[in-house]
Amino acid sequence: MTIRHDDEALAMLAAAVAAEFKAHGRVLATAESCTGGWIAKLCTDFPGSSEWFERGLVTYSDEAKQELLGVGASDIHRFGAVSEVVAAAMARGAVEHSRADIAVATSGIAGPDGGTPDKPVGTVCFGWALPDDVVETEAHLLPGDRDEVRRATVAVAFDGLLRRLTG
Repeated sequence: MTIRHDDEALAMLAAAVAAEFKAHGRVLATAESCTGGWIAKLCTDFPGSSEWFERGLVTYSDEAKQELLGVGASDIHRFGAVSEVVAAAMARGAVEHSRADIAVATSGIAGPDGGTPDKPVGTVCFGWALPDDVVETEAHLLPGDRDEVRRATVAVAFDGLLRRLTG
């Protein structure tokens, strides 16, 4: 899957997400680790975004994931902070700790350090918490340097929201 992730493309994806959330009367929360609030920043670039964007939580540390999102320490220990299990728990926690009905979560290894043979630099896990207690996850190996991995992560997160909102 190739999704453009330059500034213009990210702004266009954010605008499309804003339009879909407004059209569907949905409210978004974000739980971000490797993106450091970049998704929330792009959402709030739009005047009136408070109509559909409720909050963004930057949970970079394992402790923050546990304290702010209710991610289980045992899940982090067993599967690692960069795992689909933890991304799902982050997304679920963002909905449970907000007034949003949809959340997106990101956790990954943007580099240049931190990769392992099992989870190399560029490994990113995503979680989308949707209405009716549905949580979907994906894992991607994204190429590039730290900035490129983070940009691609934001693009995949927005693309995933759009795919889930539009069916």
